Amino acid sequence: MSTDATTSEASADAPAKSERWTFQWKELFDEVITSGLCTGCAGCVISCPHDVIGYNHEAGGYKPFHIEDELGPADCGHGQKGCTSCTRACPRFRLWEPQADEHLFGRNRLDDEVAGIHGDILLTRASDDMVHRMGQDGGLVSALLIWALDNDYIDGALTSYLEGGDASTWKAIPGVATNREEVLAGAGSRYTYSANTLAIDEARERGLSRLALVGMSCQSSVPPIMWSRKIGKISKPIVFNIGLLCSKTFDDAIFEELFEAKYRIPKAEITKMNIKGVFQIWTKDGGYHEINLKECHAWTREGCTYCPDFAAEHADISTGGIGKDNDWTLTIVRTELGREIMSRMIADGSIIARPGDEDPGAIALMRKLAEKSRSRWPGWAEPVVRLGLPEKKKPAAKS
Repeated sequence: MSTDATTSEASADAPAKSERWTFQWKELFDEVITSGLCTGCAGCVISCPHDVIGYNHEAGGYKPFHIEDELGPADCGHGQKGCTSCTRACPRFRLWEPQADEHLFGRNRLDDEVAGIHGDILLTRASDDMVHRMGQDGGLVSALLIWALDNDYIDGALTSYLEGGDASTWKAIPGVATNREEVLAGAGSRYTYSANTLAIDEARERGLSRLALVGMSCQSSVPPIMWSRKIGKISKPIVFNIGLLCSKTFDDAIFEELFEAKYRIPKAEITKMNIKGVFQIWTKDGGYHEINLKECHAWTREGCTYCPDFAAEHADISTGGIGKDNDWTLTIVRTELGREIMSRMIADGSIIARPGDEDPGAIALMRKLAEKSRSRWPGWAEPVVRLGLPEKKKPAAKS
């Protein structure tokens, strides 16, 4: 049978068939877990259909590990048989950033979008006085969750709480919020790590099917990367993604080894923490303490060492308390869903919003911190992640 020119042209124009995804735990262990790229987001843990990936929650840990002994910690029998779920869910494996960008925005990030692709930048705060008071900075995250629950966008949220329900240990743990009271019980920042994605098992056991994820920037990349790589049903319940601006988190050991040992501040006495150029600590006796951030660097969590994403670039809405005002939240609206929810909340008075350019220092700081975080990404890893970083000036040649 002959082939005419039209058929040949059609064949030439046909899209190339994508390469079959064959990567499994063995590649993940080598390229992410032991290389230093692993952030501890637990995407691989929740996606594993065979429940053979565990998670170390303890100080100095915050990492996944393989449970089965048959092939040792570096390989997986299910992976040898074709299971690829863990690498499909990992937001630091191979071309994670452009794949998430393409899925969410239909294009890759440009070199001047070092803080990720976004639309509006706003300064926001909750209208409800209690939500504003109990939340961090402007209380936006709490307001978002309460509004999304009340308006039937979600039926639960993956968030974090303090172990035991109080601040006696300051141990952050994953949990599920389904109403206003549960949202407010988890309000506030910890600055230590909680892999909030792990709460999805509790949510599914409770019959919840439309979830918001509140997470550090590394966690906010989990849903879109799972959607992009077509991992299956585990990604479907997460329908709303709220990302927290994050330079780093600290190991839980910082409470005993720095705050208590040097400054005599027992963690059971701490009522609130914040970071505004210094580590701010409020205590039950009405005291207030400031600790130089340079002193805290030694307790930086290992998973933050190479993390390039300050601005939670793959969330629907990214939020953080940077800028001159302590009671307003810098809010980066990234997706159509994020824009829809923000517009409706502003219209019905649930939040108060101002243009972000009323605080140009906050926007400049966001870009500065985004560049600083991206510069951590190692040169031996996927190079596109470093796109947009300013060129380092070479020393002038000696005459």
